[in-house]
Amino acid sequence: MGYIKWAFWITFWVLVAAFFHYTLPQHDVARVTDTYEKRIDFGENSIFWASSDVGNAATTVNRDVFFIQSRLSNDKVMVYRNEDTGWGWPPYFKFDTSNLQAEAADLKSGADAPQWVVIKHYGWRNEFMSIFPNAISVRAVDGPDVRIIPWLNIVILLFFFAFVWAIWVRWRRFRENRIDPVLEDAGDSIANTSDDVKKWFGSWRK
Repeated sequence: MGYIKWAFWITFWVLVAAFFHYTLPQHDVARVTDTYEKRIDFGENSIFWASSDVGNAATTVNRDVFFIQSRLSNDKVMVYRNEDTGWGWPPYFKFDTSNLQAEAADLKSGADAPQWVVIKHYGWRNEFMSIFPNAISVRAVDGPDVRIIPWLNIVILLFFFAFVWAIWVRWRRFRENRIDPVLEDAGDSIANTSDDVKKWFGSWRK
C-alpha cells in the first residue's frame, strides 16, 4: 500500500510540474533568421496547436500557420509557431498574431550583424511529434547576455504552493480532529469485540 501511495503522489506532482512547464511563459534570447507561413494538416498532435485566429472560421483539418525561425544564443536552432490564443487556454489573450509576425520579420538579422531579441513563448519543442512552442512576444535587446527574471512565474508558483500548503494544513487538522478519533474508536471497538470473542470461545472450551 505504501508503494502505491508514493507512486500516486510522484505521478501527481510530475503531471503538475509538466503542466506548469508547458503553460507558464518562458524567455529565449535569440536572433530571428526567418519568418514564413505554412499550411498545416493536423493529426495526433492537434492538442498542441491553438485554435484558429480570432475572427476566422474554426477548422480542425488544416489551416495556415505563421512560424518564426531563430538561432538561440547557444547557437541552437529553435522554431516557434505564431498563433492566437484568444479567450482560450492558456490565458495569454493573444490576438495580434499578424502584428507579431511583422515585428519578427523586421528584426531578422544574420550572424555577421546580429540583432538579439527576447522571444517570450509557452509550450514545448519536439521534433519527433512536430510540436512547436507558441511565440507570445518579441523585443529587441542589446546583447545575448541580457538577464531575464521571470517575475510572473515566481508570483504564480508562490501563490500555488501557498494554496497547496493551506489546503494541506486544513486537511491535517481535519484528520487529527475528526478522522483519527473515529478510527481510534473503531480500532478499540474491534479490539474489545475480539477480546469478547476470545473469552466466549475460552468459556465454551471449559
